[in-house]
Amino acid sequence: MSNKTLITTAIAYANGAPHIGHAFEFVMADTLARYSRQQGDTFFITGMDEHGQKIQEKAKEKGIDVQDFVDAYAEAFKSLDKELSVIPDYFVRTSDKEKHYKGAQAIWNKLVENGDITKEKYKALYCVGCEEFKKDSDLNEKGECQAHLKAPEEVEEENYFFDLPKYTTRIKEAMVSGEMQVFPKSRENEILAFIDRGLEKVSFSRPRSKIGWGIPVPGDEEHVMYVWCDALSNYITAIGYGTESFDNERWSNTTHIIGKDILRFHAAIWPGMLLSAGLALPKKILVHGHITSGGQKMSKSLGNVIDPNEVIEMFRPVCGDLAGEALRFVLLHEIPSFEDGDITIDSIRASYTAHLVNGIGNLTSRVMKMVTTNGVTLGQPKMVTLIEDNHDMNLALKQVMNRMRTLDEYIASNEPFKVIKVDEVKGKEMLYHCLSELDVIVCELVSFMPRTSAKILECIRENKMPESPLFGRL
Repeated sequence: MSNKTLITTAIAYANGAPHIGHAFEFVMADTLARYSRQQGDTFFITGMDEHGQKIQEKAKEKGIDVQDFVDAYAEAFKSLDKELSVIPDYFVRTSDKEKHYKGAQAIWNKLVENGDITKEKYKALYCVGCEEFKKDSDLNEKGECQAHLKAPEEVEEENYFFDLPKYTTRIKEAMVSGEMQVFPKSRENEILAFIDRGLEKVSFSRPRSKIGWGIPVPGDEEHVMYVWCDALSNYITAIGYGTESFDNERWSNTTHIIGKDILRFHAAIWPGMLLSAGLALPKKILVHGHITSGGQKMSKSLGNVIDPNEVIEMFRPVCGDLAGEALRFVLLHEIPSFEDGDITIDSIRASYTAHLVNGIGNLTSRVMKMVTTNGVTLGQPKMVTLIEDNHDMNLALKQVMNRMRTLDEYIASNEPFKVIKVDEVKGKEMLYHCLSELDVIVCELVSFMPRTSAKILECIRENKMPESPLFGRL
């Protein structure tokens, strides 16, 4: 089996600033990628979905060029990634005319070659906010989109369609057999039920007269690709699809990390496209929940929206360049990996104080003070891995923190700082145990908090105290 792997986030839609849900998905994926690199050759991608009617309209409203519009949001997301210690190997931009356009057009041509794309006239309801065609069953009792509370517009068009129903049986078989695994099991059951209700042909283009901002359909300049063949294909265009450098070996061992609201796109439409193109299916699709605040969905009207950059700036005065990692820790520790989770500014502060100020930061200072005062040193690091096969990062991080609490309790119960004054040999053995345990804990934290771990490991290797508290009090 190849040790090459690919790990991806969903690409963020370039019509607004990054929110706390984006931050959560990015740190989940980066943590898994860092862990995976300890096992083999891992390539991690994230990026931006930059086409569509909504983006075109917003750029026009602001009176700026649409490319400048998406460029600004791409920089905002890259900046947040950097703060959160999220370091992708490649940052996708679907407006990239060289790499992405060519790859997306290449997969389109493959679907055409296989007889799976046809041009059809139809009449349907289209929600600009969702950039999605809606059925009556998708609307509320007022005939409005349930996400945007606005009636979709009725459109009558001739578009290209992808024959997704053709692959219904094969997609279902892939999930049931484990060829394509969906985590958690409840999400797999959800998508299987969706498939059982019957897949339909999928609109794959929009007229250029309505959306000028998009990838031209090969052989038909009057149409641009709709989101499916454009955005979803980023996962393969990022590793060279459409060129001789396409890394098919890596693609054959792919893990997608996505939110539950886009499950059917990634576990039904995307697999259908891949099967048509003769490509391997993703090995795993990890599906996380949504973040609420105070038990309610975040919204500007409720005033409960949490801006990740504002949280980082709240931490900046007390932990400097570790401010982004403070938020990274809170998200990974407080939000379940596969279910909905709730946070507020107050709960973020409480988690920071309990686990970083009084936890990791305090434990590091206690242990390093004892060992540097008494000349106890450690040899080579014990690089330990922890994330189990279920990829539950929340559970894995809590296991690390449990180990930290056990060490704290050992120090409080055995008081090695007192023992060494009356029995130097025993005291040094106890302090060596403390230092060794701290080393293991920090090595386990490397994937979760890379900058923080590097600072503590430097203290352990050089037998020194941190120059200042890692995490100051708010």
